[in-house]
Amino acid sequence: MRIGMVTYHFPPEPAFIPGSLAEELAARGHEVRVLTGFPDYPGGHVYPGWRQRWHHETRSRGLTVRRVPRYSTGDVTVRGRMASWLTFAGSAALVGRRFLAGVDVLYVHQPPAAVFASAALLRLLGPVPLVLHVPDVWAEQVPEAIDDGRWAARVRAATLRTYRAASRVAVTTPSLRDAVLADGIDQARVRVVLNWTDERIFRPVSAGPAARRLVRRDERCVVMHAGTIGARQGLDTAVRAAAALGETVDLVLVGSGADERRVRGLAAELRADNVRFVDRRSPLDMPELYAAADYQLVMVRDLPELRSSVPDKLQAALSCGVPVVASAGGDTATLVERARAGLSCPPEDWASLADRLWLAAQIPAPARAEMGRRGREAYLREMSLPSGVDRIEELLREAAAIGARRATEAERTSRNA
Repeated sequence: MRIGMVTYHFPPEPAFIPGSLAEELAARGHEVRVLTGFPDYPGGHVYPGWRQRWHHETRSRGLTVRRVPRYSTGDVTVRGRMASWLTFAGSAALVGRRFLAGVDVLYVHQPPAAVFASAALLRLLGPVPLVLHVPDVWAEQVPEAIDDGRWAARVRAATLRTYRAASRVAVTTPSLRDAVLADGIDQARVRVVLNWTDERIFRPVSAGPAARRLVRRDERCVVMHAGTIGARQGLDTAVRAAAALGETVDLVLVGSGADERRVRGLAAELRADNVRFVDRRSPLDMPELYAAADYQLVMVRDLPELRSSVPDKLQAALSCGVPVVASAGGDTATLVERARAGLSCPPEDWASLADRLWLAAQIPAPARAEMGRRGREAYLREMSLPSGVDRIEELLREAAAIGARRATEAERTSRNA
């Protein structure tokens, strides 16, 4: 197939899903044309060594990437964010009509940032069949502080237009599927495709001496949280739970974020000597650190916009074959429980989490290893890169077939007229 792809973020930005999908589809023999912006995430400034310009195109076997300018000045205000979204839409519309001409199917990786671009391109490209991929998008939701809701309403309206225009819609969690169906979209057009992780990095390994020294200080049970220490994780809940357990469990927090100072302060206030902080590490180091701990902790706060999200760290942990403790609701807890890959409890409930951590510490090592094995099997079966790309490729083929039938019917109608 000749596949057009529109995505707001693309490598070298941390946009692993569209990047790996494009590479894999090209490796499978498809012609893939990617329309995206210049890399500026997360700081909002174009990366060093890059310069925005109109004619920037790179080619490798089967894969062409065309980048278009967008507003990128580090302006993190609502107006700055909207300016970036709208300028990307304008640039994509100017370039996309020619760059994407003749594709058999259009794939759009659509967080809110891409919704105006996809709406504009649909008007320009005409009856091109569309596969819409609705990701785990809570990090880019339109803020409620926008003036009288006008921007939120515009984003919402554009989103609904693309939902209705799509031949197929891929969503990353069952809850997102329910939300899309609630908007009146035919359930036959909507499929769940769980996110995958970078399997070149996140795979089962053994912990070396350096990783063990960093993570462990004795033989007590170690529960590790790796990643952002921010408002959406609610790690104060984990600190309170660990403080209540004393020497039963060590809680190791690897990473940093906006809430780090506050979480460190809470640990000091509670005199939680079993809570330790480790500076952010390269992703390449993480599998060994995972293996040095006994469990990975996945935290998701109890917020409406997070209930249909699954943190990327869950797929990474399962791919590494390590057991999980999930302080989360919605799809995250369901995936852990269904795979029998660990323990779960309601979010933002430190007493329940303390109970789960105590139970985790009592489970013998062979049973923990079995949890990790089951999680790894579930990942390979339901979330791996090959299985995810298989599902997306199937949707692209279905949509392209629909487009071909429509073109044949239109040609037949024209001849009869």
